[in-house]
This record gives sequence, structure tokens and C-alpha cells, in this order.
Amino acid sequence: MSQNSAVNLILESINIRGTTADITGQVGLIWELIRTSLIVPLLRVAVYICLVMSLMVSFEKFYMGITIILVKLLGWKPEKRHKWEPLEIGNAAFPMVLVQIPMFNEKEVYKISIRAACKLSWPSDRIIIQVLDDSTDPVIKDMIEKECQTWASKGINCIYQIRKTRGGYKAGALREGLKHDYVKGCEYVAIFDADFRPEPDFLQRAIPFLIHNSDIAVVQGRWRFVNADECLLTRLQEMSLDYHFKVEQEMGSSAHAFFAFNGTGGIWRISAIHEAGGWKDRTTVEDLDLSVRAVLKGWKFVYLGDLQVKSELPSTFKAFRLQQHRWCCGPANLFRKIMMEIVRNKRISLWKKIYLIYNFFLVRKLISHTVIFFFYCVVLPFTILVPEVDVPNWGLIYIPVIITTLNTLVTPRSMHLLFFYWMLFENMMSLHRTKATSIGLLEAKGANEWVVTEKMGDAVKNNFNVKVKPRTIKFKIGDRVHLPELGFAVFFFFCGCYDFLYGKKKIFIYLFLQVITFTIAGFGNVGTIGPT
Repeated sequence: MSQNSAVNLILESINIRGTTADITGQVGLIWELIRTSLIVPLLRVAVYICLVMSLMVSFEKFYMGITIILVKLLGWKPEKRHKWEPLEIGNAAFPMVLVQIPMFNEKEVYKISIRAACKLSWPSDRIIIQVLDDSTDPVIKDMIEKECQTWASKGINCIYQIRKTRGGYKAGALREGLKHDYVKGCEYVAIFDADFRPEPDFLQRAIPFLIHNSDIAVVQGRWRFVNADECLLTRLQEMSLDYHFKVEQEMGSSAHAFFAFNGTGGIWRISAIHEAGGWKDRTTVEDLDLSVRAVLKGWKFVYLGDLQVKSELPSTFKAFRLQQHRWCCGPANLFRKIMMEIVRNKRISLWKKIYLIYNFFLVRKLISHTVIFFFYCVVLPFTILVPEVDVPNWGLIYIPVIITTLNTLVTPRSMHLLFFYWMLFENMMSLHRTKATSIGLLEAKGANEWVVTEKMGDAVKNNFNVKVKPRTIKFKIGDRVHLPELGFAVFFFFCGCYDFLYGKKKIFIYLFLQVITFTIAGFGNVGTIGPT
């Protein structure tokens, strides 16, 4: 039946006042018209758009994978690409280094981070440990100050620093920390969040890159996770972050001399920070903001994959969701604010501009999050209800399998979690990440909300024998019940049942597995709920 004949038939039937069966038939005809003239074309367009975005993500994955393979085959290590020589014995050869440790009510991990910083192998008269405490709890502030005094009494230049307000959050603390008079003699600043514990030789291995290469602004180390085996949530995070460090950061450093500073576990040349405009708090990703501004000034970055820093993964679902919101919302918001600065910049090449705008921001920070949600959580289930719209097998099966495999090859010990956990979990989290990305792009309410990731300190407690008093976990229904996830669980269940009974796609097994994943997340039964 053509659209014109359908419209004529509907118009004729509307003029006929008949039985209930006639009215039902009229409703059915109206629905058929809407379906054929509006829903089917829109859904087909949505499938094409999702397929294009999937190909963009796939090509980016292949590009990074090929680059990493070449780097490994050619033995193109940072020591070969840049000049590096060990520091000579003698204090005169060691530059002044500032170590900043930003803190906010870090009762569980403050001793561990301060101890690790004070144990760095560097002449005591050439290093300053600066603890930037923004804590609002007076008891915790007193504990942290006493810890700093304890190390100061041992001859370590450990300074406890506070400020009147938390303006600018972490960016504000780091910015204020560089303004003190005793910092003026420092050439480099190492930054470690409160749960990060560098090895004693961290500075000795990283600083020579900065000393012998005047165009390098940042040396970034790799994160290693002391609590990766705590629960399934931390195992899944380890898989994603291992890919980020072993592939994305390594590729950026090797091929483009740029990657995003991770906010911690690295060292900056202080003059590069000042030249780039200093720390800004216009987004929740102050580290990425400074990184982009520095590269626009012509500075280069170096990533050291074998320079590892121990840290802690969020083990509660609430903390993980808040962290992911910041990590997805911030880059999107920054892209909105800095894109034209990249376009108008005259100091970097056209190739690097394309890399920053297309590869780094558009594909990795925006499309990679949204395509998972729209394709596999919205468009694909809707095609069950509209069988006229087909999704080709290469987009439905091959691309997601290849992308998923590439993401998990870097963590072989978790390969068995590949499809039945990691892929389903990433699909579920894409809802939250897409929401955060949209908030950042539109600069909607909550775009600049900075929430410190909660730290438990359990795993690290065993390593350093630090006794941590267990906290009382207060149950809040808003922290455990997530209505959007539960709503999508119902949607998947309906589409799965329809596909099982009447559909032709026969992907109901996937849909029912997503029902389970979204339901578990919807009731907050992910990760831990407190110290074990």
C-alpha cells in the first residue's frame, strides 16, 4: 500500500462513524502511516549514522594498534627518541623539585601518600613536599598536619599548606601552591593524588628527560592498581585503564608527542605551566585543559610505560559513577571551550590540529561514548519492533567483537571477562557516560561540579600496616537505586520478549543479558558498599 493510498483510506474512514472495530481499524491505519512515513526512515538514518560512528571508532582503534605494534617492533623507546642520561652524584646536579599532594578529607590514605612522597630518593635539600589540604573536617586537617610535622622533624622538607576557601577545587589548590615564595627556586613539580604512591626512584628516572630535553613539558608515569582484585568492578576498570595507558597514552607519546596528562603520577616543567596560562578551573578536567594549552604553545609530552605508580581504583559504584561523570563531562565541556583556540593556533601543524580535534576529542572523548549507547541500547532494540530496518552483520557483530577484543588484549589475565561481563558492563555505563557527555557539551547544570573520588584504602592498608578505622556507611536510596538504568532494563525486557515471540532478529539472548546487567546496576549491586 503506497503512502498516498494509505492517507486517502484514512481520510475516508475518519468520516464513517461505525463500530468499535471501525475505530480500531482507523487507529491501526494511522499507526501504519506514521510507521511507514516517519519511524522507518528515521530509524534507517539512525542506523546509518551509528554505523558511520562505529567505523570511525574502529579505524581509530586500528590506527592506535598499528602504531603500538610498530613502536614495539622498532624498539622505539622514550630513551631512544629523547636524550636521557642518569644524574651525576652530587647535589649540584639535582635540580630543585616540588612535590604537590592535593588532599580533601583523605582520612584513609593521607599517611600512605605522604610517606611515599617523603621516601623519594632525592637530596633532602633539593626537594619540597607540599601537602595541599582542602579538607573541611577539622579532625582530619589536624591529623594531616601532624603527619607533616612528623616527617619535618625527621629532616624532610614537608610543608602543610591550607587556604581559606576551596575555590577552583584541585586546580585552585595547585595554582595557589605555586604562588608561595619557597617555590620560586623549583624547576619541576611532581603531582601525586592522595591515593598515589610513587616508587623511591620515580624522580631519578623521570627528571633526566626534562633536564636534557628543553622542549619537553611533561613526563607521565603509568598507573598500577593495588586493589584491582578487590571485586569485579575493579577488575573491569583495570581492563579499560590498562588499554588507556598501554595503547592510547603510548601511541600519543610516540606518534604525536602529545597525550592528556592524567592529573597525577607525572612531572611538569613549571615554566611550561606558566607559559600555558597556569591551572584553570573552567572545567572539571584541569589536567586535560592545561595539557592542550601547553601543546598549543609547542611543548612536547613523554609517557613512560615502565615508570609505574601505585594507586587505588574506586570500588563502590557511587564513587565510580561520579568519577566517570567527571571524566566524560569535563572533556566534552573543554572541547566546547577550546576548539576554536586549536583552530586559530599558528604554532602547531595542521596534522596536529586534526589529531587534536578529530582523533583525540571527537572520536575518543565524544563518539566512543555516545555510539555505544545509541547503537546498542536504543537503535538496535528498536529494530526488533520495526523489522523493515536491518542492521548488517558487520555492524552488529564483527565491529563490536573486534573493538572489544582490542580493548582487552592488553590485560590477558582478564580475557575470560571479555564478552560476558566487560562488554555488557560498558554498554550499561554508556547510558551514564552519554548523559555526562551531553551535559558537558551543552554546559548544562552540573557541568562544572567537581566531586572528589572516594577512597577506601583497604588494599594499601595491608601494604603499609596503616590502621584505618572502619567507617559507618549510611544507606541512601538515591545512591543505590538508579531509575534510568531500571527503565532501560524494562525496555530491553520488552524488546527481548517481542523478539523471542514474534521477531526475526533473534538477538533476545543479548537483550536478556542486558536486562540482567541494567537491573543489577539499577539497584546498585555493583562493587562494594564499604571497607571490607
